[in-house]
Amino acid sequence: MSRTARTARTARLAGAAALALAAALTLSACGSSGGPTAAKVTQQKDDTPYQGTKLARNFEKPDLQLTDTSGQPYDLRQQTNGKATLLFFGYTSCPDVCPTTMGDIGVAMKALSPEDRQKVNVVFVSTDPQRDTPKVLRTWLDSMGSDFIGLTGDLAKVKSAARSLGIMIEDPVVNADGTVTSTHGAQVLAFLPSDDKAHVLYMSGTEEKTYEHDLPLLAKGVAA
Repeated sequence: MSRTARTARTARLAGAAALALAAALTLSACGSSGGPTAAKVTQQKDDTPYQGTKLARNFEKPDLQLTDTSGQPYDLRQQTNGKATLLFFGYTSCPDVCPTTMGDIGVAMKALSPEDRQKVNVVFVSTDPQRDTPKVLRTWLDSMGSDFIGLTGDLAKVKSAARSLGIMIEDPVVNADGTVTSTHGAQVLAFLPSDDKAHVLYMSGTEEKTYEHDLPLLAKGVAA
């Protein structure tokens, strides 16, 4: 599969995932009368200090247990409890969106004060666990942030966790040239420390300066 085809496929998936996220918000939100409410993804307006997309409904952090880059069990919900958390699903051999997204977050994290940096978790969950071993993940993540958390393990669990957030993941495909394509939604979700729920969404193509603006707010637990 050519780079152009992969990029186009990623773009299509990102768009579909955005629609799925909006649909999930609408379908899961009901008023006390039993009728649907006007829940939907809302773009940033004057009532939020964040430059990312404010969510009208806040998602629970997934109940997900995988393996971290040291080979130890990692409970996402428990071990990130009470800390601002950026969550992204992707794979290390991704040719474009994954290294770009994680690289931009890494640059923005380095701009934080040491105190604020300690208050933000960046979690990368592999969508290609067969090839993304703990060692492979650690080596790849170290080029963006040595303190970034990498998780790998049961793909069915990963897909279920992503689906609960409106993020689409397909099974990895081995191409004719031996390369692997793991098609996945490219959203980054930001969970606030106040309630451990996702309040802000960053779509594929979000600029580094947006993360640099928002990360200090997340670190301080500023409401969206």
